[in-house]
Amino acid sequence: MRICSLLPSTTEICFALGLSDEIVCVTHECDYPSEALKKPRVTRSAIPSDIPGAEIDRLVRSQLSGAGTLYHLDTELLARLAPDVILTQELCTVCSISYETVLRIAQNLPSLPQVVNIEPRSLEGILESILAVGRIAGVVGKAESLAASLRDRIERVRALAAPQEPKRVVCLEWVDPPFCGGHWIPELVTIAGGIDALGRLHEPSKPVAWNQIIEYNPDVIVVMCCGFTVERGMAEWLSRGRPFLQQSGARIRPRVAVVDGSSFFSRPGPRIAESVELLASIIHPDLFPYEYPESVLHVADQ
Repeated sequence: MRICSLLPSTTEICFALGLSDEIVCVTHECDYPSEALKKPRVTRSAIPSDIPGAEIDRLVRSQLSGAGTLYHLDTELLARLAPDVILTQELCTVCSISYETVLRIAQNLPSLPQVVNIEPRSLEGILESILAVGRIAGVVGKAESLAASLRDRIERVRALAAPQEPKRVVCLEWVDPPFCGGHWIPELVTIAGGIDALGRLHEPSKPVAWNQIIEYNPDVIVVMCCGFTVERGMAEWLSRGRPFLQQSGARIRPRVAVVDGSSFFSRPGPRIAESVELLASIIHPDLFPYEYPESVLHVADQ
């Protein structure tokens, strides 16, 4: 089987299931595991990556209202690679090339590939995505084993965190403007021993006002900018997030942590279990004294 993965998450799933030889192409964002970087890349972004978050937000809105997509697909290369299956999604036009575009292009490819929509909205949906890829590729046993091992890790965190007093948590998928955590993020917070009252459980992330965050008075703020490394997330927090928070004076003193949202929380794949463990170590550091390099997690108390 020849697989085209148009999502970093499905690329990770395929590699985790031992399908590296079946992957014929990936996106420009597929960077894990490192072997994925060697695969042909059939997409590129229409948005520059080295501009401030506020400008990215403006360009995203402008591009979506005009072209309807943020990405370009190399149809000539895709035709030469002749995939049998294309893994994509229609949940979020910001995350990948639009589903309608992929479907239209696939119908005109000589290989007539099957287009498979992988769009989890919940933690259970993420585990089901692994099983779905396993069924498509004929490696059901491997998929079931992987999903079970991830579930075991997640349930271990849940069991240890459950007796603790929940902490008030705000997860920010973007800083300027601030976007709350959506889809599976509030669920992960609950498992890790927190309450994300501003989050959108199993629904898309949406903008929130800084005064809402201040009024909520969180114990913990987790900056997990979608598509950003810790370094980029930290720069956004220090330049745009912290100044707004400091307007509250002494009324609000949360523990602030910046995480690698691009590698973990934004990707509904095998590293979702590590995302839960990361959250637990931030929310209850005494109970979960995991150690992470600064490239994954950096505490930035205001």
